[in-house]
Amino acid sequence: MNAQLTPAARDIPLLQVRGLTHFYGTHLGCRDVEFDVYPGEVLAIVGESGSGKSTLLNCLSTQIAPTEGAIHYRFRDGRWEDLCRMSEADQRVLLRTDWGFVHQNPRDGLRMGVSAGANVGERLMAIGNRHYGRIRDVATDWLGRVEIDPDRIDDDPRTFSGGMQQRLQIARNLVTAPRLVFMDEPTGGLDVSVQARLLDLIRRLVADLGLAIIIVTHDLAVARLLSDRIMVMKQGKVIEAGLTDQVLDDPHQPYTQLLVSSILQVGA
Repeated sequence: MNAQLTPAARDIPLLQVRGLTHFYGTHLGCRDVEFDVYPGEVLAIVGESGSGKSTLLNCLSTQIAPTEGAIHYRFRDGRWEDLCRMSEADQRVLLRTDWGFVHQNPRDGLRMGVSAGANVGERLMAIGNRHYGRIRDVATDWLGRVEIDPDRIDDDPRTFSGGMQQRLQIARNLVTAPRLVFMDEPTGGLDVSVQARLLDLIRRLVADLGLAIIIVTHDLAVARLLSDRIMVMKQGKVIEAGLTDQVLDDPHQPYTQLLVSSILQVGA
């Protein structure tokens, strides 16, 4: 997907998930999930509400600890580590540097009490940048890259529209050049025209930066537009997986067929 990635780099997984299971007491969140994610790849996790997709995303991003299983991540120096065995402090560093997390509600991913530029700049400061002028220049550049007028760098995010807040959250996450970004229903709550603009922006950034993205969505149209591969979840289990176009054009499982049929009926 990305010209910046050599074929060899694309062939080595960035993330390997094996036997991932999580229970909330006796209630199943997800069970025996296994997959790999490669650099420059977008993986969509789809399913209805309660299917386990958000639980899986929170386990992958270390926000909740799995009951069983392993999540192996390949760092920039080539070493592999099981994220489940990392300290909470190291996990937090990973989320501020090599990873990003884009929330459905941008207010959960932004600091609403500081300016747009400060939201972007804080993440740079978290990785050691201290030169105010340089931080401001980078923040200004990133506002432009996500289609926010750089003249609004000192504005309060609360004065932004929902779509602008979501684009600002994306800039805040991508400014440190992460390798893996988690997205939880990033177009949820936005009107159709704003969704289309945001999806186009995400596609362009993936192509430009070589990001790997794991996106949770209930919207199969979003999955088709953005993702290379798709996993369909039901009752905490992955019931179908494969190349996005193949799965959506020729679904094998009755549940996937139902999902595809319902979106076709809505669009008819």
